Amino acid sequence: MNQYFADFHIHIGRTFTGKPVKITGAKSLTFTSIIKHARNEKGLDIIGIIDCHSPEVILEMEGLIEEGSLSEHRDGGLQYGDLTIIPGSELEIYDEKCKGPIHVLCFFPSISIMKEFSSWLSDYLKNITLSSQRIYASGQVLQKKVKELNGLFIPAHVFTPFKSLFGKGVQRSLSEVFDPDLIDAVELGLSADTAMADQIGELHRYTFLTNSDAHSLKKIAREYQILEIKEPTFGELRKALAGINNRKVKANYGLDPLLGKYHQTVCSECFSPFEADKGVCKQCNHPKFIKGVADRISELKTAGEASIDRPPYIHQVPLEFIPGLGPKMLEKLLNHFGTEMAILHNVPLSELSRVIPSKTAGLIGKAREGKLNLKAGGGGKYGKIADS
Repeated sequence: MNQYFADFHIHIGRTFTGKPVKITGAKSLTFTSIIKHARNEKGLDIIGIIDCHSPEVILEMEGLIEEGSLSEHRDGGLQYGDLTIIPGSELEIYDEKCKGPIHVLCFFPSISIMKEFSSWLSDYLKNITLSSQRIYASGQVLQKKVKELNGLFIPAHVFTPFKSLFGKGVQRSLSEVFDPDLIDAVELGLSADTAMADQIGELHRYTFLTNSDAHSLKKIAREYQILEIKEPTFGELRKALAGINNRKVKANYGLDPLLGKYHQTVCSECFSPFEADKGVCKQCNHPKFIKGVADRISELKTAGEASIDRPPYIHQVPLEFIPGLGPKMLEKLLNHFGTEMAILHNVPLSELSRVIPSKTAGLIGKAREGKLNLKAGGGGKYGKIADS
């Protein structure tokens, strides 16, 4: 078996002609720029690009095939040199069974199947060109179509307060919305880790994924995982998610939940920590709050200490979170050491100190060891590193 770095939730901001796909995504996020950045600067081996159902994105992928930059693997997935792309789509469910909205990820092995899915979707979406659109069909109808097309179905960022399975406070079980047997994995999101998610017993059967949900190039790989598979293909990914023939997720790398935007409950007015049992914010007396992921999971808890065998969840601090490490310093590091994966995992601190200030290199070292002091985030604002 071989090991590969993978991030399966990367948005497309614009098509190659400049038309919007993910409205909140950066204009620089085209399919072509994503694959170049993910391979050459991030150092990833496998990526999932969602929003590939958009017709102009399909045209861009087909154009890259025609010019020879991209090829399709016989076991599924697209090859860009030594980078594998899994084409996907993020959709929003809001039907009579759920009080939504709930985001889900759907992945397919080839461009032709993605075209077929896009054609089917066009009868259920108001705007097929855009990302994360509401589908006017139930969650289970969508699941069955994805499986009919040999795809993978994954609920996205399942605990975030907005647009997720558990986050809004209505659903208490995934079976209220989905067929549990047609789910291939569960994406945790940036404000929860494995230990938190495993407090919910019905999730024990699923592989956990930790993805970036990138809306800009620099956010790619802020969360990722290592897959242990034979080769980087769609077929091998399917086996890894199901734990077949020793294929598996070897390790999850995710933000320490304290760094996530929605970890703690905060006042919706001033974003100070909010104690719901007090009724009002102790700082500004505002009565409304945004419930944090930690408190929501505590409400949903159905299991004690999980006894299932999970891969390690390694609290990862992206380089952009490191105090004092700005764009110019990052560019200097990349020029010397190649990719962010190399900087985060492999380059000795002594080598880093020859290129950047020893204080900054020391913070990277503390990040590797999980020894940074963190200030919790909430209400849509990221946590911070308190060390300086």
